[in-house]
Amino acid sequence: MNRGQAALAALVFGAGTGSLATEIAASRMLAPYFGSSTIVWANLIGIVLAGLALGYWLGGRLADRRPERRLLGLIVLAAALWVAMTPFIARPFLDAAVGNLDDASAGAVIGSFFAVLLLFAPAVVLLGMVSPFAIRLAITDVESAGAVAGRFYALSTFGSLLGTFVPALIAIPLVGTQRTLLGTAALLAVSASFLLGRKFVVLAAAIAALGAVPPGVVKAEAGLLHEEDSLYQFIQVVERDDGRRLLRLNEGVAVHSVWRRDTVLTGGVWDAFLVLPALLDRPLRSVAILGNAAGTTARALGVFYPDARVDGVELDPAVSRVGREYFGMEDNPRLTVHDADARPFLRRTDDRYDLIIVDAYHQPYVPFYLATREFFRLARERLAPGGIVALNVASVPGDDSLLDGISGTLTHEFESVAVWPALRFNKLLLAFDEAGATTQIRADVAPELRPLVQLLVTDLTPVSEKAKRPWTDDRAPVEWVTDRMIVEYAARGGELDEDFLPTRP
Repeated sequence: MNRGQAALAALVFGAGTGSLATEIAASRMLAPYFGSSTIVWANLIGIVLAGLALGYWLGGRLADRRPERRLLGLIVLAAALWVAMTPFIARPFLDAAVGNLDDASAGAVIGSFFAVLLLFAPAVVLLGMVSPFAIRLAITDVESAGAVAGRFYALSTFGSLLGTFVPALIAIPLVGTQRTLLGTAALLAVSASFLLGRKFVVLAAAIAALGAVPPGVVKAEAGLLHEEDSLYQFIQVVERDDGRRLLRLNEGVAVHSVWRRDTVLTGGVWDAFLVLPALLDRPLRSVAILGNAAGTTARALGVFYPDARVDGVELDPAVSRVGREYFGMEDNPRLTVHDADARPFLRRTDDRYDLIIVDAYHQPYVPFYLATREFFRLARERLAPGGIVALNVASVPGDDSLLDGISGTLTHEFESVAVWPALRFNKLLLAFDEAGATTQIRADVAPELRPLVQLLVTDLTPVSEKAKRPWTDDRAPVEWVTDRMIVEYAARGGELDEDFLPTRP
């Protein structure tokens, strides 16, 4: 390979790295505004693929008309400048795009589509032009055309692999999304300098120097105490005027944990879990919380059931750290935090629990592998005799399709199942390993919890209908059912809000 072809090969490798690094960074930049649902990812992947296809077509046509090395270098340089500009214009653009749609589910569908189209598609189109253009410049005879094309596409794909794993596993957790995009832009500018000359390395250095600019607040909000990009998600802690602290993940619509200085009661779904031990035939001794978040439920259990041992399972160690720092998670001395995925943890442990709480959300989805017969069979094996499995399941008024799918599957593995409509958008599904267990109510309930116990007794409804086709690890359409449920509700003019227990007369 001569020097000219080596420069083209380096350019192709850099463009492949840059295109996928931009896509990965785009997903992180969009998540605080629109979440990371399948709809958002579909918009991102679909538009990126369409942009690459358009770039391939344009690059091939332009290369035939003007097969100039300098022109190709300028195309990559333009992509570098666009990527470098993106983190500085994205936040005001996204704030304006979201506007009043933060609480509207359809905002994620429409907003993420146009955000990807306007912020990231232009750079992807430019980078898509590189491979066919470079192949046209590198081919000197027909006999070597196949070898040249194969080599360049292999380099582009290898660069794409690097652009996928390095940002996701190293760059974004280490330096954040903004600096990852600036590093990507600097890499593209260096690649362009192979064709444009060494003086353009100065431009790459200038782009890299922008990394010294501190990242701004992703979603400016009064009372912001903490925000970070973890390995798994975007994390934000906000303090309200009344002193409540809220944990928000990704899009920020749902609240995943609440802390109040003067009480462990929150007015939210976490309180509903506290009354479930009233259904046991013995004092609560052990609890597993699958989806511990920042420890709101675990902290409250330490107050109302101080003798109960609690295993809090949370996938993201950064969320657990935030729980210790801002949400008083260590107030419960009997809490043991496990940084692990819920189902593998349950499979590995030999412990048995009186109460297993399944509250693991990647908003707005229940992970599909926590909604199958195989998982419910495992959960029953980890229950102590007479124990309860409680699942927090999202729903919208007038649509119980997700609830029906999960409850119908539960009935294939448990003796009795019941549903408690504790919140407007969330229902608790309770599964018992003994028939008739739902009629047992303990008398030794804390006075603060008795109003909720009365609601539990009044509203708890047995589930008798088994699903004709229960969900399994092979087929559990959780995302499809959830997306359809949300979109249809939004189409009816509904809005989603923070999850708090409704006031009852």
